Amino acid sequence: MLKIWGRANSVNVQKLLWCCDELGLPFERVDAGLQFGRVNDPDYRELNPNGQIPTLVDGTFVLWESNSILRYLAMQYGASSALYPSDPKLRASIDRWLDWSLSSLVPAERPVFLTLVRTPPEQRDMEALAANMKTLVARWKVLDGHLQGRFHPEGDRFTIADIVLGAFAKRWFGLEGIERPPMPSLERWYQRLTQRAAFKKYIDLPLT
Repeated sequence: MLKIWGRANSVNVQKLLWCCDELGLPFERVDAGLQFGRVNDPDYRELNPNGQIPTLVDGTFVLWESNSILRYLAMQYGASSALYPSDPKLRASIDRWLDWSLSSLVPAERPVFLTLVRTPPEQRDMEALAANMKTLVARWKVLDGHLQGRFHPEGDRFTIADIVLGAFAKRWFGLEGIERPPMPSLERWYQRLTQRAAFKKYIDLPLT
């Protein structure tokens, strides 16, 4: 059985749980990170020298970096599924969004999330929040524009691009105390994702 190290409220862990559910893969999840610790223990550092989550253990195979794990799961256990199609152009287009999530979306999203979810109101830097929100809105508008006339980021079926972007979209639409400009294509796509059973089980949780 697959073992996934990481706490259930980590967006990067949630991506893997969602993927496993879509593929019908049984797994064991082990709490690690933040209040659960473990990530600095010697045995965990042997698995993941970065001391971060998630980490996947599949028999004797160990892998870290959530988007790499998603690709592995889809290739190893979902060859007959559409989660990660083999067509080079379509696969590269999906990879683009996985890379974009790390290079462009996360750096803009993280400070907003940390301010509004994990920082007491009296300690928040509202000037910095306003600047970070402006950047984050611009990032989401990129995806909103791309989704015009589309049901999915790439291709005509649900893929791991939907999983990665959808997990972060939950944060965007779940944040309180912000004003979100209209992004109709993004909103329609997100509403469709919220109807998936795995989304309801692993993603649609309170932000903590």
